[in-house]
Amino acid sequence: MPPHRWTDETRDASCYYDNVVTAAAGGASDADDDDTEADDERQAFCDADGDRPLIRAGQTDNNNENNLLQSRHIFGLMGFLGFAVVYAMRVNLSVAIVAMVNQTAIPHSNSSVLDNDTCPLPPAPRPNGSFWQSVSTPAEGEFVWDEATQGLVLGSFFYGYVLTQVPGGRMAELVGGKRIYGYGVLITAIFTLLTPLAAHWDLPLLVLVRILEGMGEGVTYPAMHAMLAHWIPPLERNKFAAVVYAGSNIGTVISMPLTGWLCSQQFLGGWPSAFYIFGLLGLVWFVCWMYLVYDKPSEHPRISRKERAYIERSLQHEQQQQQQQQLQQQQLHHHHQQLLDEDVLDDEHEETAAVASEVDAIPWRSLLGSVPLWAILLTQCGQSWAFYTQLTELPTYMSNILHFDIQSNALLNAVPYLTSWFVGIACSALADWMLARRYISLLNSYKLWNSIASVVPSLGLIGIIYVGCDWVWVTFMLAGVGSFGGAVYAGNQMNHIALSPRYAGTMYGITNSAANICGFLAPYVIGLIINHRETLTQWHIVFWLAAGLNIAGNFIYLIFASADEQAWSQGQARTARSRPLRI
Repeated sequence: MPPHRWTDETRDASCYYDNVVTAAAGGASDADDDDTEADDERQAFCDADGDRPLIRAGQTDNNNENNLLQSRHIFGLMGFLGFAVVYAMRVNLSVAIVAMVNQTAIPHSNSSVLDNDTCPLPPAPRPNGSFWQSVSTPAEGEFVWDEATQGLVLGSFFYGYVLTQVPGGRMAELVGGKRIYGYGVLITAIFTLLTPLAAHWDLPLLVLVRILEGMGEGVTYPAMHAMLAHWIPPLERNKFAAVVYAGSNIGTVISMPLTGWLCSQQFLGGWPSAFYIFGLLGLVWFVCWMYLVYDKPSEHPRISRKERAYIERSLQHEQQQQQQQQLQQQQLHHHHQQLLDEDVLDDEHEETAAVASEVDAIPWRSLLGSVPLWAILLTQCGQSWAFYTQLTELPTYMSNILHFDIQSNALLNAVPYLTSWFVGIACSALADWMLARRYISLLNSYKLWNSIASVVPSLGLIGIIYVGCDWVWVTFMLAGVGSFGGAVYAGNQMNHIALSPRYAGTMYGITNSAANICGFLAPYVIGLIINHRETLTQWHIVFWLAAGLNIAGNFIYLIFASADEQAWSQGQARTARSRPLRI
Protein backbone atom coordinates (compact mmCIF):
# COMPACT_ATOMS: atom_id res chain seq x y z
CA MET A 1 0.00 0.00 0.00
CA PRO A 2 1.13 3.58 -0.51
CA PRO A 3 3.24 5.11 2.26
CA HIS A 4 0.76 7.89 2.96
CA ARG A 5 -1.69 5.51 4.64
CA TRP A 6 0.15 6.12 7.98
CA THR A 7 -1.02 9.64 8.71
CA ASP A 8 -1.22 11.87 11.78
CA GLU A 9 -3.01 10.50 14.84
CA THR A 10 -3.91 7.14 13.28
CA ARG A 11 -0.20 6.23 13.42
CA ASP A 12 0.47 7.50 16.91
CA ALA A 13 -1.06 4.63 18.87
CA SER A 14 0.66 2.07 16.64
CA CYS A 15 4.04 3.43 17.75
CA TYR A 16 3.25 2.32 21.28
CA TYR A 17 1.28 -0.85 20.68
CA ASP A 18 2.91 -3.63 18.68
CA ASN A 19 1.02 -5.09 15.76
CA VAL A 20 -0.34 -8.38 16.99
CA VAL A 21 0.38 -10.29 13.78
CA THR A 22 3.90 -9.13 12.99
CA ALA A 23 5.02 -8.94 16.63
CA ALA A 24 3.87 -12.42 17.63
CA ALA A 25 6.65 -14.84 18.40
CA GLY A 26 8.64 -15.47 15.29
CA GLY A 27 6.51 -13.07 13.25
CA ALA A 28 4.43 -14.03 10.27
CA SER A 29 7.04 -15.17 7.85
CA ASP A 30 4.55 -15.60 5.04
CA ALA A 31 3.21 -12.07 5.20
CA ASP A 32 2.86 -10.36 1.88
CA ASP A 33 5.23 -7.69 0.63
CA ASP A 34 2.64 -5.01 1.21
CA ASP A 35 2.42 -5.77 4.94
CA THR A 36 6.21 -5.92 5.22
CA GLU A 37 6.48 -2.54 3.58
CA ALA A 38 3.87 -1.15 5.96
CA ASP A 39 5.71 -2.53 8.99
CA ASP A 40 9.01 -1.04 7.79
CA GLU A 41 7.32 2.27 7.24
CA ARG A 42 5.71 2.23 10.69
CA GLN A 43 9.03 1.41 12.33
CA ALA A 44 10.78 4.20 10.43
CA PHE A 45 8.06 6.64 11.40
CA CYS A 46 8.21 5.74 15.07
CA ASP A 47 12.01 5.81 15.19
CA ALA A 48 12.19 9.15 13.43
CA ASP A 49 9.41 10.83 15.31
CA GLY A 50 9.12 9.12 18.64
CA ASP A 51 8.05 12.26 20.43
CA ARG A 52 4.91 12.67 18.34
CA PRO A 53 2.13 13.66 20.76
CA LEU A 54 -1.08 11.71 21.07
CA ILE A 55 -3.23 14.81 21.43
CA ARG A 56 -2.57 17.19 18.58
CA ALA A 57 -4.20 20.43 19.54
CA GLY A 58 -5.34 22.60 16.68
CA GLN A 59 -5.48 19.90 14.03
CA THR A 60 -8.41 20.09 11.66
CA ASP A 61 -10.41 17.76 9.52
CA ASN A 62 -10.52 20.43 6.88
CA ASN A 63 -9.67 24.08 6.50
CA ASN A 64 -12.83 25.22 8.26
CA GLU A 65 -12.93 22.91 11.30
CA ASN A 66 -11.01 23.70 14.47
CA ASN A 67 -10.47 20.81 16.88
CA LEU A 68 -8.72 22.73 19.64
CA LEU A 69 -11.50 21.74 22.05
CA GLN A 70 -12.46 18.23 21.03
CA SER A 71 -15.45 16.17 22.08
CA ARG A 72 -13.50 14.06 24.58
CA HIS A 73 -12.20 17.24 26.18
CA ILE A 74 -15.76 18.53 26.64
CA PHE A 75 -16.68 15.16 28.14
CA GLY A 76 -13.70 15.42 30.51
CA LEU A 77 -14.58 18.99 31.52
CA MET A 78 -18.19 18.11 32.30
CA GLY A 79 -17.08 15.02 34.22
CA PHE A 80 -14.67 17.19 36.20
CA LEU A 81 -17.42 19.70 37.04
CA GLY A 82 -19.79 16.88 37.94
CA PHE A 83 -17.40 15.47 40.53
CA ALA A 84 -16.75 18.99 41.82
CA VAL A 85 -20.47 19.50 42.40
CA VAL A 86 -21.17 16.14 44.04
CA TYR A 87 -18.17 16.45 46.35
CA ALA A 88 -19.20 19.97 47.30
CA MET A 89 -22.58 18.54 48.27
CA ARG A 90 -20.96 15.65 50.12
CA VAL A 91 -18.42 17.48 52.27
CA ASN A 92 -20.32 20.63 53.23
CA LEU A 93 -21.92 18.80 56.14
CA SER A 94 -18.47 18.06 57.60
CA VAL A 95 -17.96 21.80 58.04
CA ALA A 96 -21.56 22.82 58.66
CA ILE A 97 -21.94 20.34 61.54
CA VAL A 98 -19.48 22.42 63.56
CA ALA A 99 -21.97 25.32 63.37
CA MET A 100 -25.02 23.07 63.75
CA VAL A 101 -23.99 21.45 67.05
CA ASN A 102 -24.05 23.09 70.49
CA GLN A 103 -20.67 21.88 71.79
CA THR A 104 -21.05 23.39 75.28
CA ALA A 105 -24.24 21.40 75.87
CA ILE A 106 -22.43 18.09 75.29
CA PRO A 107 -21.15 16.52 78.55
CA HIS A 108 -17.45 15.64 78.70
CA SER A 109 -15.86 13.20 81.12
CA ASN A 110 -12.58 13.63 83.00
CA SER A 111 -12.35 17.41 82.74
CA SER A 112 -9.00 17.41 84.55
CA VAL A 113 -7.57 15.13 81.90
CA LEU A 114 -9.02 17.37 79.20
CA ASP A 115 -7.18 20.38 80.62
CA ASN A 116 -3.83 18.57 80.61
CA ASP A 117 -4.19 16.79 77.26
CA THR A 118 -5.48 19.47 74.91
CA CYS A 119 -3.91 22.35 73.08
CA PRO A 120 -3.92 25.72 74.84
CA LEU A 121 -6.25 28.40 73.57
CA PRO A 122 -4.49 30.90 71.30
CA PRO A 123 -4.15 34.49 72.49
CA ALA A 124 -6.99 36.88 71.81
CA PRO A 125 -6.72 38.52 68.37
CA ARG A 126 -5.19 41.96 68.09
CA PRO A 127 -7.18 44.69 66.28
CA ASN A 128 -5.13 44.15 63.12
CA GLY A 129 -3.88 40.71 64.01
CA SER A 130 -3.41 37.68 61.90
CA PHE A 131 -6.39 35.75 60.57
CA TRP A 132 -5.00 32.59 62.14
CA GLN A 133 -4.92 34.01 65.67
CA SER A 134 -8.67 34.15 66.12
CA VAL A 135 -10.11 32.13 68.99
CA SER A 136 -12.91 29.68 68.35
CA THR A 137 -15.92 31.63 69.65
CA PRO A 138 -18.72 30.88 67.21
CA ALA A 139 -22.40 31.16 68.08
CA GLU A 140 -23.58 27.88 69.54
CA GLY A 141 -25.56 25.60 67.27
CA GLU A 142 -29.11 24.42 67.74
CA PHE A 143 -28.55 20.64 67.89
CA VAL A 144 -27.25 18.74 70.92
CA TRP A 145 -25.51 15.78 69.24
CA ASP A 146 -22.68 13.98 71.01
CA GLU A 147 -19.69 12.51 69.13
CA ALA A 148 -21.44 9.19 68.42
CA THR A 149 -24.50 10.96 67.01
CA GLN A 150 -22.34 13.24 64.91
CA GLY A 151 -20.53 10.17 63.58
CA LEU A 152 -23.89 8.64 62.67
CA VAL A 153 -24.98 11.78 60.81
CA LEU A 154 -21.68 12.14 58.98
CA GLY A 155 -21.51 8.45 58.11
CA SER A 156 -25.14 7.97 57.07
CA PHE A 157 -24.36 9.26 53.58
CA PHE A 158 -22.16 6.22 52.98
CA TYR A 159 -24.86 3.70 53.88
CA GLY A 160 -26.58 4.69 50.66
CA TYR A 161 -23.34 5.32 48.80
CA VAL A 162 -22.17 1.71 49.02
CA LEU A 163 -25.56 0.27 47.99
CA THR A 164 -25.53 1.67 44.45
CA GLN A 165 -21.88 1.18 43.51
CA VAL A 166 -22.21 -2.22 41.82
CA PRO A 167 -25.68 -1.62 40.32
CA GLY A 168 -24.49 1.76 39.05
CA GLY A 169 -21.47 0.26 37.31
CA ARG A 170 -23.49 -2.53 35.69
CA MET A 171 -26.28 -0.18 34.59
CA ALA A 172 -23.68 2.10 33.01
CA GLU A 173 -22.32 -0.87 31.03
CA LEU A 174 -25.81 -1.86 29.87
CA VAL A 175 -27.59 1.45 29.19
CA GLY A 176 -24.65 3.87 29.02
CA GLY A 177 -22.88 6.02 31.58
CA LYS A 178 -24.36 9.35 30.47
CA ARG A 179 -27.79 8.86 32.02
CA ILE A 180 -26.53 6.97 35.08
CA TYR A 181 -23.91 9.60 35.92
CA GLY A 182 -26.29 12.50 35.17
CA TYR A 183 -29.24 11.18 37.17
CA GLY A 184 -26.90 10.31 40.02
CA VAL A 185 -25.83 13.94 40.33
CA LEU A 186 -29.44 15.10 39.97
CA ILE A 187 -30.65 12.89 42.84
CA THR A 188 -27.77 14.07 45.00
CA ALA A 189 -28.70 17.69 44.31
CA ILE A 190 -32.38 17.19 45.15
CA PHE A 191 -31.70 15.63 48.54
CA THR A 192 -29.01 18.19 49.31
CA LEU A 193 -31.70 20.86 48.95
CA LEU A 194 -33.89 18.92 51.39
CA THR A 195 -31.15 18.52 54.05
CA PRO A 196 -31.88 21.67 56.15
CA LEU A 197 -35.60 20.87 56.24
CA ALA A 198 -34.88 17.30 57.36
CA ALA A 199 -32.43 18.44 60.04
CA HIS A 200 -35.00 20.78 61.58
CA TRP A 201 -37.76 18.19 61.34
CA ASP A 202 -36.19 15.10 62.91
CA LEU A 203 -32.82 13.39 63.31
CA PRO A 204 -33.97 10.06 61.77
CA LEU A 205 -35.33 11.96 58.76
CA LEU A 206 -31.96 13.71 58.33
CA VAL A 207 -30.22 10.32 58.38
CA LEU A 208 -32.68 9.01 55.77
CA VAL A 209 -32.13 12.03 53.50
CA ARG A 210 -28.38 11.61 53.71
CA ILE A 211 -28.71 7.89 52.88
CA LEU A 212 -30.79 8.71 49.79
CA GLU A 213 -28.31 11.40 48.81
CA GLY A 214 -25.53 8.83 49.06
CA MET A 215 -27.47 6.41 46.86
CA GLY A 216 -27.60 9.05 44.14
CA GLU A 217 -23.91 9.84 44.31
CA GLY A 218 -22.93 6.18 44.58
CA VAL A 219 -23.39 5.56 40.84
CA THR A 220 -21.14 8.41 39.69
CA TYR A 221 -17.67 6.87 39.99
CA PRO A 222 -18.55 3.48 38.42
CA ALA A 223 -20.48 5.19 35.61
CA MET A 224 -17.55 7.49 34.85
CA HIS A 225 -15.16 4.55 34.87
CA ALA A 226 -17.30 2.78 32.28
CA MET A 227 -17.36 5.91 30.11
CA LEU A 228 -13.58 6.39 30.30
CA ALA A 229 -13.12 2.90 28.86
CA HIS A 230 -15.09 3.99 25.75
CA TRP A 231 -13.84 7.54 25.34
CA ILE A 232 -10.18 7.80 26.33
CA PRO A 233 -7.20 6.35 24.39
CA PRO A 234 -4.94 4.24 26.63
CA LEU A 235 -1.94 6.59 26.60
CA GLU A 236 -4.12 9.51 27.71
CA ARG A 237 -6.00 7.58 30.37
CA ASN A 238 -3.89 8.38 33.45
CA LYS A 239 -3.78 12.12 32.74
CA PHE A 240 -7.43 12.24 31.75
CA ALA A 241 -8.61 10.32 34.80
CA ALA A 242 -6.49 12.54 37.05
CA VAL A 243 -8.15 15.65 35.64
CA VAL A 244 -11.69 14.26 35.72
CA TYR A 245 -11.54 12.65 39.16
CA ALA A 246 -9.65 15.64 40.54
CA GLY A 247 -12.97 17.46 40.34
CA SER A 248 -13.59 15.88 43.74
CA ASN A 249 -10.58 17.77 45.11
CA ILE A 250 -11.66 21.07 43.59
CA GLY A 251 -15.21 20.59 44.86
CA THR A 252 -13.81 20.04 48.34
CA VAL A 253 -11.48 23.04 48.06
CA ILE A 254 -14.38 25.28 47.07
CA SER A 255 -17.01 23.78 49.36
CA MET A 256 -15.13 23.79 52.65
CA PRO A 257 -14.12 27.47 52.92
CA LEU A 258 -17.32 28.65 51.24
CA THR A 259 -19.42 26.58 53.65
CA GLY A 260 -17.42 27.94 56.58
CA TRP A 261 -18.05 31.51 55.40
CA LEU A 262 -21.75 30.90 54.78
CA CYS A 263 -22.13 29.38 58.25
CA SER A 264 -20.81 32.60 59.77
CA GLN A 265 -23.32 34.73 57.86
CA GLN A 266 -27.04 35.32 58.31
CA PHE A 267 -27.87 34.68 54.65
CA LEU A 268 -30.70 32.12 54.40
CA GLY A 269 -30.21 31.24 58.05
CA GLY A 270 -26.45 30.64 57.98
CA TRP A 271 -25.52 26.98 57.58
CA PRO A 272 -28.65 26.01 55.53
CA SER A 273 -27.48 28.31 52.72
CA ALA A 274 -24.56 25.98 51.95
CA PHE A 275 -26.98 23.18 51.09
CA TYR A 276 -29.26 25.42 49.02
CA ILE A 277 -26.48 26.93 46.91
CA PHE A 278 -24.66 23.69 46.09
CA GLY A 279 -27.94 21.89 45.43
CA LEU A 280 -28.92 24.51 42.84
CA LEU A 281 -25.51 24.21 41.18
CA GLY A 282 -26.14 20.49 40.81
CA LEU A 283 -29.42 21.14 38.97
CA VAL A 284 -27.73 23.56 36.54
CA TRP A 285 -24.92 21.10 35.85
CA PHE A 286 -27.41 18.31 35.07
CA VAL A 287 -29.02 20.32 32.27
CA CYS A 288 -25.64 21.04 30.64
CA TRP A 289 -24.46 17.43 30.97
CA MET A 290 -27.50 15.95 29.26
CA TYR A 291 -27.02 18.23 26.25
CA LEU A 292 -23.23 18.09 25.80
CA VAL A 293 -22.19 14.49 26.61
CA TYR A 294 -22.88 11.12 24.93
CA ASP A 295 -22.14 7.53 25.93
CA LYS A 296 -19.68 6.69 23.14
CA PRO A 297 -17.86 8.52 20.33
CA SER A 298 -19.97 6.62 17.78
CA GLU A 299 -23.15 8.15 19.29
CA HIS A 300 -21.91 11.76 19.41
CA PRO A 301 -23.53 13.81 16.62
CA ARG A 302 -20.94 16.60 16.72
CA ILE A 303 -17.65 14.69 17.04
CA SER A 304 -15.17 15.11 14.20
CA ARG A 305 -14.42 12.13 11.99
CA LYS A 306 -10.72 12.38 12.79
CA GLU A 307 -11.20 12.34 16.57
CA ARG A 308 -13.61 9.42 16.39
CA ALA A 309 -11.20 7.44 14.19
CA TYR A 310 -8.31 8.23 16.53
CA ILE A 311 -10.18 7.08 19.66
CA GLU A 312 -11.50 3.90 18.08
CA ARG A 313 -8.15 2.99 16.52
CA SER A 314 -6.31 3.55 19.80
CA LEU A 315 -8.73 1.32 21.68
CA GLN A 316 -8.40 -1.29 18.94
CA HIS A 317 -4.61 -1.31 19.35
CA GLU A 318 -5.07 -1.86 23.08
CA GLN A 319 -7.23 -4.90 22.38
CA GLN A 320 -4.71 -6.22 19.86
CA GLN A 321 -1.87 -5.91 22.35
CA GLN A 322 -3.88 -7.84 24.93
CA GLN A 323 -4.65 -10.52 22.36
CA GLN A 324 -0.95 -10.72 21.50
CA GLN A 325 -0.07 -11.33 25.15
CA GLN A 326 -2.68 -14.06 25.37
CA LEU A 327 -1.36 -15.72 22.20
CA GLN A 328 2.15 -15.71 23.59
CA GLN A 329 0.98 -17.27 26.84
CA GLN A 330 -0.90 -19.86 24.84
CA GLN A 331 2.28 -20.67 22.93
CA LEU A 332 4.21 -21.32 26.11
CA HIS A 333 1.43 -23.48 27.46
CA HIS A 334 1.46 -25.63 24.31
CA HIS A 335 5.26 -25.96 24.29
CA HIS A 336 5.94 -23.40 21.58
CA GLN A 337 3.57 -24.85 19.01
CA GLN A 338 3.03 -22.88 15.83
CA LEU A 339 0.72 -19.89 15.91
CA LEU A 340 -2.57 -19.89 14.13
CA ASP A 341 -2.49 -19.14 10.41
CA GLU A 342 -3.04 -15.56 9.48
CA ASP A 343 -6.62 -16.23 8.37
CA VAL A 344 -7.38 -17.77 11.76
CA LEU A 345 -5.95 -14.73 13.50
CA ASP A 346 -8.15 -12.52 11.37
CA ASP A 347 -11.17 -14.63 12.27
CA GLU A 348 -10.30 -14.36 15.95
CA HIS A 349 -9.97 -10.58 15.72
CA GLU A 350 -13.38 -10.32 14.09
CA GLU A 351 -14.91 -12.71 16.60
CA THR A 352 -13.36 -10.84 19.51
CA ALA A 353 -14.81 -7.56 18.25
CA ALA A 354 -18.21 -9.22 17.86
CA VAL A 355 -18.08 -10.70 21.36
CA ALA A 356 -16.97 -7.39 22.87
CA SER A 357 -20.12 -5.75 21.51
CA GLU A 358 -22.43 -8.38 22.98
CA VAL A 359 -24.28 -7.78 26.22
CA ASP A 360 -23.48 -10.95 28.12
CA ALA A 361 -23.77 -12.14 31.67
CA ILE A 362 -21.08 -11.16 34.13
CA PRO A 363 -18.81 -14.08 35.16
CA TRP A 364 -19.47 -13.42 38.84
CA ARG A 365 -17.69 -16.48 40.19
CA SER A 366 -14.48 -15.76 38.29
CA LEU A 367 -14.71 -12.03 38.94
CA LEU A 368 -15.22 -12.37 42.69
CA GLY A 369 -12.46 -14.98 42.83
CA SER A 370 -9.95 -12.72 41.08
CA VAL A 371 -6.96 -12.18 43.37
CA PRO A 372 -5.81 -8.96 41.57
CA LEU A 373 -9.31 -7.51 42.05
CA TRP A 374 -9.15 -8.28 45.77
CA ALA A 375 -5.75 -6.59 45.91
CA ILE A 376 -7.30 -3.41 44.46
CA LEU A 377 -10.21 -3.67 46.88
CA LEU A 378 -8.04 -3.97 49.98
CA THR A 379 -5.69 -1.12 49.11
CA GLN A 380 -8.70 1.07 48.32
CA CYS A 381 -10.13 0.23 51.74
CA GLY A 382 -6.95 1.39 53.44
CA GLN A 383 -6.78 4.56 51.38
CA SER A 384 -10.46 5.31 51.97
CA TRP A 385 -10.15 4.94 55.74
CA ALA A 386 -7.36 7.51 55.80
CA PHE A 387 -9.19 9.75 53.34
CA TYR A 388 -12.49 9.76 55.24
CA THR A 389 -10.74 10.23 58.56
CA GLN A 390 -9.40 13.46 57.12
CA LEU A 391 -12.54 14.41 55.22
CA THR A 392 -15.20 13.91 57.89
CA GLU A 393 -13.35 14.22 61.19
CA LEU A 394 -10.53 16.71 60.69
CA PRO A 395 -12.80 19.79 60.92
CA THR A 396 -13.89 18.57 64.36
CA TYR A 397 -10.25 18.01 65.37
CA MET A 398 -9.26 21.49 64.20
CA SER A 399 -12.15 23.03 66.13
CA ASN A 400 -12.08 21.07 69.38
CA ILE A 401 -8.33 20.41 69.71
CA LEU A 402 -6.55 23.21 67.81
CA HIS A 403 -9.32 25.74 68.59
CA PHE A 404 -9.79 27.25 65.15
CA ASP A 405 -12.87 29.29 64.35
CA ILE A 406 -15.09 27.87 61.62
CA GLN A 407 -13.77 30.04 58.77
CA SER A 408 -10.10 29.36 59.55
CA ASN A 409 -10.95 25.71 60.15
CA ALA A 410 -12.66 25.31 56.77
CA LEU A 411 -9.89 27.09 54.87
CA LEU A 412 -7.10 25.02 56.42
CA ASN A 413 -9.01 21.81 55.75
CA ALA A 414 -9.45 22.76 52.09
CA VAL A 415 -5.75 23.36 51.39
CA PRO A 416 -4.73 19.64 51.36
CA TYR A 417 -7.26 18.89 48.61
CA LEU A 418 -5.88 21.68 46.45
CA THR A 419 -2.30 20.46 46.77
CA SER A 420 -3.46 16.88 46.24
CA TRP A 421 -5.08 17.94 42.97
CA PHE A 422 -1.86 19.48 41.65
CA VAL A 423 0.24 16.50 42.73
CA GLY A 424 -2.28 14.06 41.25
CA ILE A 425 -2.15 15.67 37.81
CA ALA A 426 1.66 15.91 37.91
CA CYS A 427 2.09 12.27 38.96
CA SER A 428 -0.37 11.06 36.31
CA ALA A 429 1.38 13.03 33.57
CA LEU A 430 4.73 11.64 34.70
CA ALA A 431 3.28 8.11 34.80
CA ASP A 432 2.00 8.39 31.21
CA TRP A 433 5.34 9.80 30.06
CA MET A 434 7.27 6.94 31.67
CA LEU A 435 4.92 4.39 30.10
CA ALA A 436 5.16 5.99 26.65
CA ARG A 437 8.97 5.94 26.89
CA ARG A 438 8.83 2.36 28.18
CA TYR A 439 10.91 3.26 31.21
CA ILE A 440 8.55 1.18 33.37
CA SER A 441 6.03 -1.59 32.83
CA LEU A 442 2.33 -0.95 33.39
CA LEU A 443 2.22 -3.20 36.46
CA ASN A 444 5.26 -1.57 38.07
CA SER A 445 3.78 1.83 37.31
CA TYR A 446 0.59 0.90 39.17
CA LYS A 447 2.59 -0.38 42.14
CA LEU A 448 4.95 2.61 42.26
CA TRP A 449 2.26 5.28 42.28
CA ASN A 450 -0.06 3.35 44.56
CA SER A 451 2.76 3.06 47.09
CA ILE A 452 3.39 6.79 46.90
CA ALA A 453 -0.34 7.46 47.33
CA SER A 454 -0.57 5.20 50.38
CA VAL A 455 2.70 5.41 52.29
CA VAL A 456 3.57 9.10 52.01
CA PRO A 457 0.19 10.47 53.25
CA SER A 458 0.27 7.90 56.06
CA LEU A 459 3.58 9.37 57.17
CA GLY A 460 1.82 12.74 57.19
CA LEU A 461 -0.87 11.43 59.54
CA ILE A 462 1.80 10.03 61.83
CA GLY A 463 3.60 13.37 61.61
CA ILE A 464 0.51 15.14 62.98
CA ILE A 465 0.93 13.09 66.15
CA TYR A 466 4.48 14.30 66.72
CA VAL A 467 4.00 17.99 65.87
CA GLY A 468 1.26 18.28 68.48
CA CYS A 469 -0.39 21.68 68.70
CA ASP A 470 1.76 23.49 66.13
CA TRP A 471 -0.87 24.33 63.48
CA VAL A 472 1.83 25.33 60.95
CA TRP A 473 3.35 21.86 60.99
CA VAL A 474 -0.08 20.22 61.10
CA THR A 475 -0.95 22.09 57.90
CA PHE A 476 2.36 21.04 56.32
CA MET A 477 1.72 17.38 57.16
CA LEU A 478 -1.73 17.55 55.60
CA ALA A 479 -1.14 19.84 52.63
CA GLY A 480 2.49 18.95 51.91
CA VAL A 481 3.09 15.33 52.80
CA GLY A 482 -0.56 14.34 52.45
CA SER A 483 -0.84 15.83 48.97
CA PHE A 484 0.87 12.75 47.50
CA GLY A 485 -2.39 10.92 47.99
CA GLY A 486 -3.25 12.41 44.58
CA ALA A 487 -0.91 9.85 42.99
CA VAL A 488 -3.68 7.27 43.41
CA TYR A 489 -5.05 8.18 39.96
CA ALA A 490 -1.93 6.65 38.39
CA GLY A 491 -2.06 3.82 40.92
CA ASN A 492 -4.94 1.41 41.40
CA GLN A 493 -7.64 3.66 39.97
CA MET A 494 -6.98 2.65 36.34
CA ASN A 495 -6.11 -0.94 37.19
CA HIS A 496 -9.72 -2.08 36.72
CA ILE A 497 -9.65 -1.20 33.02
CA ALA A 498 -6.43 -3.18 32.55
CA LEU A 499 -7.93 -6.25 34.23
CA SER A 500 -11.16 -6.13 32.22
CA PRO A 501 -12.20 -3.29 29.89
CA ARG A 502 -15.58 -4.96 29.43
CA TYR A 503 -16.47 -5.04 33.12
CA ALA A 504 -14.54 -1.99 34.35
CA GLY A 505 -17.67 -0.26 35.64
CA THR A 506 -18.87 -3.30 37.57
CA MET A 507 -15.41 -3.95 39.00
CA TYR A 508 -15.01 -0.36 40.10
CA GLY A 509 -18.43 -0.55 41.70
CA ILE A 510 -17.35 -3.58 43.72
CA THR A 511 -14.08 -2.12 44.94
CA ASN A 512 -15.44 1.39 45.52
CA SER A 513 -18.44 -0.01 47.37
CA ALA A 514 -16.20 -1.99 49.71
CA ALA A 515 -13.84 0.95 50.13
CA ASN A 516 -16.64 3.34 50.98
CA ILE A 517 -17.92 1.13 53.74
CA CYS A 518 -15.09 2.96 55.50
CA GLY A 519 -17.11 6.12 54.89
CA PHE A 520 -19.52 5.17 57.66
CA LEU A 521 -17.23 2.85 59.62
CA ALA A 522 -14.50 5.47 60.10
CA PRO A 523 -16.75 8.18 61.66
CA TYR A 524 -18.49 5.56 63.81
CA VAL A 525 -15.24 4.00 65.08
CA ILE A 526 -13.72 7.44 65.66
CA GLY A 527 -16.81 8.43 67.66
CA LEU A 528 -16.30 5.36 69.85
CA ILE A 529 -12.59 6.15 70.30
CA ILE A 530 -13.23 9.79 71.27
CA ASN A 531 -16.36 9.00 73.35
CA HIS A 532 -16.65 12.38 75.08
CA ARG A 533 -12.86 12.58 75.48
CA GLU A 534 -11.61 15.32 73.16
CA THR A 535 -7.92 14.81 73.97
CA LEU A 536 -4.69 14.60 72.00
CA THR A 537 -4.18 11.02 73.21
CA GLN A 538 -7.50 9.81 71.80
CA TRP A 539 -6.97 11.60 68.48
CA HIS A 540 -3.49 10.10 68.18
CA ILE A 541 -5.12 6.65 68.23
CA VAL A 542 -7.33 7.81 65.37
CA PHE A 543 -4.35 8.88 63.26
CA TRP A 544 -2.29 5.74 64.00
CA LEU A 545 -5.21 3.55 62.97
CA ALA A 546 -5.71 5.37 59.67
CA ALA A 547 -2.00 5.28 58.78
CA GLY A 548 -1.64 1.59 59.67
CA LEU A 549 -4.62 0.48 57.56
CA ASN A 550 -3.41 2.52 54.60
CA ILE A 551 0.11 1.04 54.61
CA ALA A 552 -1.19 -2.51 55.17
CA GLY A 553 -3.51 -2.26 52.16
CA ASN A 554 -0.68 -1.11 49.93
CA PHE A 555 1.53 -4.01 51.08
CA ILE A 556 -1.12 -6.48 49.92
CA TYR A 557 -1.44 -4.65 46.60
CA LEU A 558 2.31 -4.89 45.97
CA ILE A 559 2.16 -8.67 46.34
CA PHE A 560 -0.98 -9.57 44.38
CA ALA A 561 -1.61 -6.80 41.82
CA SER A 562 -1.72 -7.55 38.09
CA ALA A 563 -1.95 -5.47 34.90
CA ASP A 564 -2.92 -8.31 32.53
CA GLU A 565 -6.43 -8.66 31.19
CA GLN A 566 -7.98 -11.60 32.98
CA ALA A 567 -9.02 -14.74 31.09
CA TRP A 568 -12.64 -14.48 32.26
CA SER A 569 -12.82 -10.98 30.75
CA GLN A 570 -12.77 -12.46 27.24
CA GLY A 571 -16.07 -14.27 27.71
CA GLN A 572 -17.05 -17.84 26.93
CA ALA A 573 -18.34 -17.02 23.46
CA ARG A 574 -14.88 -16.40 22.03
CA THR A 575 -13.51 -19.57 23.62
CA ALA A 576 -16.30 -21.65 22.15
CA ARG A 577 -15.81 -20.31 18.64
CA SER A 578 -12.02 -20.16 18.54
CA ARG A 579 -10.12 -22.75 16.54
CA PRO A 580 -7.53 -25.06 18.10
CA LEU A 581 -3.85 -24.50 17.56
CA ARG A 582 -2.19 -26.42 14.79
CA ILE A 583 0.47 -28.86 15.91
